[in-house]
Formats: sequence, C-alpha cells, structure tokens
Amino acid sequence: MAQHDYINKKPKGKGKDKPEKSAKFPVIAAIFAFLLIGGFAYGLWFIKTNADPTEVEQAKNPHPVAEQKVSKPKPRPPEFIEEIKNHEIKVEVKEIESKGPYQMQCGSFRTHSQAEAMKAKVAFAGLIAEIRRTEGSNGVWYRVRLGPYDTKRLAESDKNKLQRVGIFGCGIWGWT
Repeated sequence: MAQHDYINKKPKGKGKDKPEKSAKFPVIAAIFAFLLIGGFAYGLWFIKTNADPTEVEQAKNPHPVAEQKVSKPKPRPPEFIEEIKNHEIKVEVKEIESKGPYQMQCGSFRTHSQAEAMKAKVAFAGLIAEIRRTEGSNGVWYRVRLGPYDTKRLAESDKNKLQRVGIFGCGIWGWT
C-alpha cells in the first residue's frame, strides 16, 4: 500500500478552487460607520441651531401650574362608629316548603332473586333498601326502593354514594 501524506495534503474545496475573501468588506463597514456618526452629529447641530429660544426657556424654567382646588370629603365625626356598632339588621327569612317525603328506586325486576342481588349491592354501599312486590297489567315486578327521605338533598346524597360504588340508574321522586 502506498504512503499518503495526510499532513501536507489540502482538503478538497480549499485552495485554488475557492476564490479568496474580498478585502472590501472592512472598508465598506468603516464608511458606513463614518456616515452614521456624521449623520448623528449633523442632526444634533441642526436641532441646536434651529431651536426657538422661548421654548427653550420654558423648558428650562417651567412655571408652576395653578393648583386646582380638590374638594376632599370631610371626615365624619367618630360618633358613626358607635352608630355602626349599635345598628341592627333586619332580615326576612322565608320558610321553604317541603314538597313531601322522597323515595329512591334503584331497580325493578321480574324475579325476586334479581331484586335480592340489587339489594345486596346497595347494602355493600352502606344503605338499607327494601323490596316491594307490585302487580300490574303486565305482570309481577319486584322493586328495590330506598327511603323515605325528608328532603331531596338527603336522597341525592345517597344516590351519589351509590354511584361511587357503581350503581347507576336510581331515580328520585315524591313519595306515593
């Protein structure tokens, strides 16, 4: 295998194939900087020589603006503090009529064993349910019911307990 001189070898793309960098860039940058500085100096000279002397004097010595009277609220005498302490507030409280006891039904089944299974699920949630047998025009039904509840809020609370353990579809209505 032939020996190669890797130290003195020029990589491709450099050397004679690539044109040299232009020396014009520093000259152009210097001229541009000189023009910027000269333009700034001319602007300052122009402002100084063309300024209105009266406006310059007003800027140096501004006259105090006549103060306008601002009416401040007069402080109240300290007797209002005693008045506030001794003041009574009258509030009218309306009694909310209860729409009656509520009940919750969590299922209606054809067989007693299905109703017992639902009653057991409700019991695992910590609530007591009862099974009622009803006969209608379409046969016998076994309903799993909870209640009675004095307020709808109590019934909703138990319904949320049942939903947390996975029992959905319970309905709340007035006691019949």
